[in-house]
Amino acid sequence: MHRHNKASKPMGGFADAIYRLSTDLIPDYYNITLWPHLSPQPNTGLYIFTGQSTVEFECVKETDLILIHSNKLNYTTLDNTHIVRLSAPDGGSAPNIKSTWLQPKTQYLVIQLYGKLTQGQKYLLYAEFTGELADDLAGFYRSEYEEDGVRKIVATSQMHPTHARKTFPCFDEPAIKAVFYMTLIHPPGTVALSNGIETDIVNTTIDGVAVIQTTFEPTKKMSTYLLAIVISDYTNISTEEDTLIRIWARRAAIDQGQGDYALNVTGPILNFFQLYYNISYPLSKSDHIALPDFYFGAMENWGLVTYRETNLLYDPVTSSNGNKETTATIIAHELAHMWFGNLVTLQWWNEVWLNEGFATYVSYLGVNYAEPDWNVKDLIVLDDIHRVFAVDALTSSHPLSTKEDSIILPDQITEQFDTISYSKGAAVLRMLSDFLSEPVFVQGLNSYLNHFAYSNTVGNDLWHHLQMAVKANNVSLPRPVCEIMNRWVLQMGFPVVTIDTPTGKVTQRHFLLDPESNVTVESPYNYEWLIPVRWMKRGEVQGAMWWLMEKEAVNLEMRSGDLWVLANINATGYYRVNYDLGNWERLLAQLKSEHQVIPVINRAQLVDDAFNLARAQLVSTTLALRTTSYLSLETEYMPWQSTLNNLHYYYLMLDRTEVYQPMQNYIKMLVTPLFLHFKNMTSDWVRVPDRHTEQYNQVNAIRMACRTGLTECQNLTITWFKQWMDRPQHNLIEPNLRSAVYCSAIAAGGEVEWEFGWSQFEDATLASEASKLMSALACTTKVQLLERYLSYTLNSTLIRKQDASTVITAVASNRVGQSLAWDFVREHWEYMFTQYGVGAFNFASLINGVTARFSTPAELQHLGEFMEEHGAAGFGTATLAVEQALERTRANIKWLQQNKQEIWDWFNSQTGHQIH
Repeated sequence: MHRHNKASKPMGGFADAIYRLSTDLIPDYYNITLWPHLSPQPNTGLYIFTGQSTVEFECVKETDLILIHSNKLNYTTLDNTHIVRLSAPDGGSAPNIKSTWLQPKTQYLVIQLYGKLTQGQKYLLYAEFTGELADDLAGFYRSEYEEDGVRKIVATSQMHPTHARKTFPCFDEPAIKAVFYMTLIHPPGTVALSNGIETDIVNTTIDGVAVIQTTFEPTKKMSTYLLAIVISDYTNISTEEDTLIRIWARRAAIDQGQGDYALNVTGPILNFFQLYYNISYPLSKSDHIALPDFYFGAMENWGLVTYRETNLLYDPVTSSNGNKETTATIIAHELAHMWFGNLVTLQWWNEVWLNEGFATYVSYLGVNYAEPDWNVKDLIVLDDIHRVFAVDALTSSHPLSTKEDSIILPDQITEQFDTISYSKGAAVLRMLSDFLSEPVFVQGLNSYLNHFAYSNTVGNDLWHHLQMAVKANNVSLPRPVCEIMNRWVLQMGFPVVTIDTPTGKVTQRHFLLDPESNVTVESPYNYEWLIPVRWMKRGEVQGAMWWLMEKEAVNLEMRSGDLWVLANINATGYYRVNYDLGNWERLLAQLKSEHQVIPVINRAQLVDDAFNLARAQLVSTTLALRTTSYLSLETEYMPWQSTLNNLHYYYLMLDRTEVYQPMQNYIKMLVTPLFLHFKNMTSDWVRVPDRHTEQYNQVNAIRMACRTGLTECQNLTITWFKQWMDRPQHNLIEPNLRSAVYCSAIAAGGEVEWEFGWSQFEDATLASEASKLMSALACTTKVQLLERYLSYTLNSTLIRKQDASTVITAVASNRVGQSLAWDFVREHWEYMFTQYGVGAFNFASLINGVTARFSTPAELQHLGEFMEEHGAAGFGTATLAVEQALERTRANIKWLQQNKQEIWDWFNSQTGHQIH
């Protein structure tokens, strides 16, 4: 996956080819003062910040070369000689500087000395510098928003993964931890925040300018990427039990109560993690701040967590239960990192999956503690496991861990933060916790965190501590933890386990979505896994875990005669399951007669496995479709959502063909009972369903009933939207239903409805409401409106840079908008690629979005031409996405050729022609 692995070898003493720091010099602390100027410079119009920093470091091995990271900073020449000053504390002596230079390619400030630094001696390096406070969402940057018609500027930061060096010169690698003393200078009327609590706030004047100088307590020993600084005129709400918790946001948002939910949930989640890790929260406060412009969903800076507004703010009047779950889950994800990632940090970015996968897994546990009636722990199966199965079944996937020396460049580091790291990471850790049992998992985790507090680790350290817990508790495992986990971590992909119930023979093989694809990546384990299998027979879960240790084995208990067998109970294992046809028939019959006997997660799993096994040509497409026919009796969210996720591919492939109408008729037939079920449950749409997942499934019922043309549904959504248009100040549409209703009504309407949606989008004060409207505007079926909407993405005053790819992708997901979005991207690629830079724009999701429906030879040819045309300039962070799009298009063409007729026949046979 990492194509630029040709890291050049260091040449002699030149620093131009060295990307990694040596361990010759180790910092103890930094003392940093930063002054962001929140109005543009009169001569250039640029926003800038000025700063000065001192780092005290120890020389561990004598050297006459100092390499320290620095990117896009301009230095002041000191004493008319050099851009840095080197001294020794307490009047000791330091070598003189021979020369200094900046190496932009490797992002270093290089200092060549006349003499060598002495081993064991400490030195101080001082610099004064200026940087641009750009709107590039990286390092120390500026974010702008409007409040009461006034343009406001926030100076904020995103150091992770390699942008601390864009803020001040530093040893910018995660394993080089130090203490940070931070001082911020900022305009009167603003508040400065950083990782530690403010210890001193004074009004003063510098160069005749009135300013506030805020000093913070020194941080704990920590990595540079976790530093954070924010200067704003925000306000906060807070609670203080054991730890001061503050939620910061724009004044209007706080006044409207949009921070209340975050404040209510942060305390319980923080308490959960203190109990879970059995280590108290290491810092004096926990700040959470909502920013208008933010590249990632959120960032776990130690003590000052930054968020996109949509992810932290929640408005009880207009936000949906999905927004509420997002807020709770993201807060939990970031708080999980306060220990796992921040207190104990992985040595290098090649194992980022352990950090992100772990936080993703335990975020479900944290939310489950704060909101016990949501049943959120099960949703990891849909939101992470099924999602990553799709990517991990391609030959272009990659293992969770890579070799340390294959990830060197900043772009390679950024590429590590993908679905595999987050979602597969979470899935295999959930499996590990399941086969160890949670108490043993947590015991090993606690000893790992205590042992490595304030330092760094590699993944094997965690396996070692878990193994100690296994021994201490006499857990019976077929192999040591590290041997089992290496199979899941060091080879890409996952297995499909096939159970033959007549004989009890169980086999495994590497599951590939495209059976004809060739795996070129070698695996140290030959694509064999050590697989924990929980299973049931006669509707009862069988006692002990059974392990599949070879390519094939026999489990005589699984010879079931005329009873059905079901494996991977609750989908705790990271694999798919196939059966002999007889067992499939028995499972389908069980679904038809009494589906509740099969656990709800497994009902979702059966559908997902069957559809994907059919894609891989291991079962027939008809069998996959038959798993859905019981759904007219199903009211639970997970099986419905699993089905809709899988039928989404059918829509992408078939909604521009003659299969579209029979498919619509079939789904309408399935969903009508569900629609009526919710109509009845909510007393004709006036009550909100009690359960969290019922609220989700009510949205599915309305969305699909309207989409497949159920007249009663369409009339309902059009009426609701019309009532809102008549009284724009009174939106009575139930928050959970807004996304579905907006989309349905805008699709059914014309320019008037669209214009109304756009004006509401422009005026929306709540980010999540804006985001629902932003998606719904792409639902129109009118070509000229879609074209106008696409053109708005080129103007960042209409659509923020961070949202442009979302809008284009949304238009592409509309069957009318697909070709418009692709034409638009082709026409404006250069502009977007150069203007929108890497920070603010998700090129990978953009490419995925506009090519998702590609399934004809003509589209394959266009994609190839697009690659050729822009190949020279490269595709930056979308390089991999473009290659995956080619692979996916070829697979789609083949799939259509093989399956279109069979699907058409099946849909027609199910609906007959009774639906008109």
